Amino acid sequence: MVSRLRQNMPDSGDLAPVFRTDIRAIRRARGLRLADVARAAGRSVGWLSEVERDLTTPTGEDLELLARLLDVPLTALICGDVPGCEAGRIVRTSSRRPVPTTIRGLDQHWLSPDPADPVQMVHSVIAPGARHTDRSRRDRHELGYVQSGRLMLWIGAGRHDLSAGDSFRTGGDPVAWVNPHRAPCTVIWVYAAQG
Repeated sequence: MVSRLRQNMPDSGDLAPVFRTDIRAIRRARGLRLADVARAAGRSVGWLSEVERDLTTPTGEDLELLARLLDVPLTALICGDVPGCEAGRIVRTSSRRPVPTTIRGLDQHWLSPDPADPVQMVHSVIAPGARHTDRSRRDRHELGYVQSGRLMLWIGAGRHDLSAGDSFRTGGDPVAWVNPHRAPCTVIWVYAAQG
């Protein structure tokens, strides 16, 4: 696996801006401290910090280990053959990175070139029967656009039955959703940190 990974990697100078911010964003999204991930990887905090800040190039083995520790597929850390002029600016359909999720029936990919940006955009396909019901309060604003299908959405105490073309804003209120319909629902989400 590692040798195949190395064969498909661009030169390290071209790869650097493509994946390192993803490592930091995914680590933070999982609520993991830099020191904890570094310790689990058997590396120093300084090394991991340098990787996240584009100062050190990790090996294929390092990337595989980080993917395991962050519980994401290796492809979540590597965008593939992204030209240097597009890295951090353009996301081609073929190089979208998956967004880690534990929700069954939810398939998500970053549309944002850099998931560490304060404003993020995600493409979600919600399968029939899929649901998110924890209703925890968010520390971010969320906007959404239903691209296709239908979705039942709760924002705070209010229930909303949405169809293709509808959009919404959560304002940081607790959110829950379910797709009780027979067809998948596609939603474009925009997340922004409150501040």
